[in-house]
Amino acid sequence: MFNHILVPLDGSAVAECVIPHARIVAEALGARITLLHVLERSPFPDLNSTINPLDWHIRKTEAQTYLDRMTDFLLDSVPDVCNVIVEGHAPEEVIDYAHHNNVDLIALSSHGKSGLSSWNVSSVVQKIILRSYISTFIIRAYKTTGGYKGKVAYKKILITLDCSQRAESALPLAISLARHQGARLLLAHVVRRPETPGHLPRSREDTDLAEKLMDRNYSEAKHYLDQLDSQLSSTEISIQTSLHSGNNPAAILDDLVESENVHLVVLCAHGHNGVEKWPYGSVAVNFIAYGTTPLLIMQDIPFERSLLTRAESAARERPGH
Repeated sequence: MFNHILVPLDGSAVAECVIPHARIVAEALGARITLLHVLERSPFPDLNSTINPLDWHIRKTEAQTYLDRMTDFLLDSVPDVCNVIVEGHAPEEVIDYAHHNNVDLIALSSHGKSGLSSWNVSSVVQKIILRSYISTFIIRAYKTTGGYKGKVAYKKILITLDCSQRAESALPLAISLARHQGARLLLAHVVRRPETPGHLPRSREDTDLAEKLMDRNYSEAKHYLDQLDSQLSSTEISIQTSLHSGNNPAAILDDLVESENVHLVVLCAHGHNGVEKWPYGSVAVNFIAYGTTPLLIMQDIPFERSLLTRAESAARERPGH
């Protein structure tokens, strides 16, 4: 699963909320942690100005002292922790470091030194998760207390499934975390109602066909969840299944998280309808944009298979414009 967890920190108390969560994953999986701080320069430097070497040295020394303190805290429970300082623009440097140092999970606070905002994730986090093509752990800074010393426990973990092997690839991760935390594992699936497009009301024949297909899909999904429940009985963790139907699976799953008081959501970036043109499927995108619980997304598309967006292509062809 995950062997190397990257935790970007910007020195703010808001961003530190990610540390207790990263520690849990590292303990559960036996992974190592790298704490990364990016010393940023202005993206629009004044050509007439020069960098003050003394000021730069002070900032770097302060950053190192800060990272050393966070490292010492983690070393009490995670045997392999190191820290790194790099210089540049935060999103690009985080992604570049992850790609060149065998990072397989990036743990991020939803917000950092710019403070909390009305957006569910900050612009820096959004850039990282959209272009890294690496599994991502997002912690909601607006719902945490205690900073890096905060107490965290996952009593109920939800994993979204759609009967596909692709979505099921995140199941071993969810099981490991549930076992480590003594948590109940909630296996959730939403059967989407069949669409019958048309500008006229549906005929009786259309309605009967849709209901027949719905009944078939619901029956198959129930059989799938029952089989998983039976297979996982040997794991000695508490299993709960939850089967629903509706027109909007993402909204139903979000309501389920609230009603079941879920502490962590685990899912694969794509399901059986996943399009590799984009880094995330619709359910993952909705949880990123609107979810309120910690979210662990297993990325199933390697960076080598990712496609450049038109914006990226244009930026490479015409840098500075």
